[in-house]
Amino acid sequence: MQLFKSVLFTLAIFYTSQLYAAPSVEFETSQGNFVVELHPEKAPKTVANFLQYVKDGFYENTIFHRVISRFMIQGGGFERDLSEKSTRAPITNESNNGLLNEVGTIAMARTADPDSATAQFFVNLADNQFLNFVSANPEEIGYCVFGKVTSGLEVVQKIGVTPTTSVGRNSDVPIKPIMIKSVKLLGEAVKETPKEAIKDNAKEVTKETLKEAPKEVNK
Repeated sequence: MQLFKSVLFTLAIFYTSQLYAAPSVEFETSQGNFVVELHPEKAPKTVANFLQYVKDGFYENTIFHRVISRFMIQGGGFERDLSEKSTRAPITNESNNGLLNEVGTIAMARTADPDSATAQFFVNLADNQFLNFVSANPEEIGYCVFGKVTSGLEVVQKIGVTPTTSVGRNSDVPIKPIMIKSVKLLGEAVKETPKEAIKDNAKEVTKETLKEAPKEVNK
């Protein structure tokens, strides 16, 4: 009887872990592929927002438009000709979630406004402690981490040392475009993005919003 209960307990743990398995996405880029595991339990609105963009095919044929060696690579908002894509409304900053801006983690890019993140993201090339949450003060709220590279970190690092230049008002732009060919959800971890998690992000961006400066990480 005791053995039977032990088996049932083990099976329960196994199926629970499968049910709540963290979703992962694969980035196919012109420099190779890498996989990111997402953390919806830590940043539910951020992950839901990101996955909706993934499902919509928003990231297909965009670029890593800002690359700074030993700092981060940023993408998810510009096309090859550096035209900025229209996005949904910004989301709430969930930086106070215990996740840190460490090597290989992915976080949301934004303007000086803490709650201005839309579609752009960046992958940390170093342990960028100055980007972490400190307090609710706008100057100390930090940048929301919502996942981590679990495979292909060498691809991210390769992108991180690409030569860059300035193009118009955009600095640190790769001389040779680094294309994001696609971002795809792996497995069956998330079949539907919870509508309640993105209900605040369903509106189209207004013309005024599009006039804002490109979303960027402030060093």
